[in-house]
Amino acid sequence: MPVMSYADAAKLAVAEAMRDDLTVWCVGEDLGRGGVFKQYTGLVEEFGPQRISDAPISEAAIMGAAFGAAMAGTRPIVEMRFADFALCATDELVNQIAKARFMFGGQSRAPMVIRKPMGMWRSSAAQHSQSLESWYTHIPGLVVCCPATPQDNYSMMKAAIACDDPVVYLEHKNIWASEGEVDTNHAVDFGKAALRRSGRHVTLVSWSHTANVCVEAAETLAHQGIEAEVIDLRSLWPWDKAAVFDSVRKTGRLLVAHEAVSVAGFGAEVVATVAQNIPMKALPKRLGSPRGLIAYAPNLEDQMRVTAPMIAKAAQDMMENEPA
Repeated sequence: MPVMSYADAAKLAVAEAMRDDLTVWCVGEDLGRGGVFKQYTGLVEEFGPQRISDAPISEAAIMGAAFGAAMAGTRPIVEMRFADFALCATDELVNQIAKARFMFGGQSRAPMVIRKPMGMWRSSAAQHSQSLESWYTHIPGLVVCCPATPQDNYSMMKAAIACDDPVVYLEHKNIWASEGEVDTNHAVDFGKAALRRSGRHVTLVSWSHTANVCVEAAETLAHQGIEAEVIDLRSLWPWDKAAVFDSVRKTGRLLVAHEAVSVAGFGAEVVATVAQNIPMKALPKRLGSPRGLIAYAPNLEDQMRVTAPMIAKAAQDMMENEPA
């Protein structure tokens, strides 16, 4: 299998879909020069400016125009540049796109992929670093996914383009250059988690880049005799409750970690759902960023991160401090 970067894996998925289906096209800012993270490099040369379409700096106009094109029968891939910038198009996404199929009684649909690069990345500060995935899981009508590996960024992009519902597609900016093997024959279904590591003592649940951090933490825990099972949800709506339930039944312990602010984060949804359904040996825990703004200064930015040592320490505490 070829080795490629997280960014190139998604680019390959987009290119293959565009070759196979003339209704697939891309629209957003800076696409003609390859995208701000170079995730569209070379596509305008192959497909031309009509299908790799540069747009004015108006997120609302980009989202609204793409919505109209989707309802007219095309499959737009909408590049929002940063998840933070996409907030300028929240009305179009939340009040129009998410509700289109319902409001028109199934006579219309919005098969769109809305790409929103998310997360902390090299001192990008408060307006370019947010992880807002929990906002979109709250909205009926939206599919929400957060790929963590090159393989998933390929396979989930293919699934997102083929989906007849709007997909909020959140790629973490800090892992654009990360590399891994990509099997172009491997398909992924939304709502099906990935088992990143097997274990029997504690279940670690995460998504996006923090899922990779959980794998790192699990390797540290293994040296201490603690076998952590790592579940990467991959899609947050739908999410794989069955996989999480099965794991927690085995381990009896649950720790959810994510980069987004802990307050009202999706980790709370996972913890609450499991607690309502599965008896546990220890109280479940969640780790997320504190409810604060992300600074430009690296030393302050680091205070907001959920790290592998933090995850390992929380898992150790669960093992040592079980209720009598």
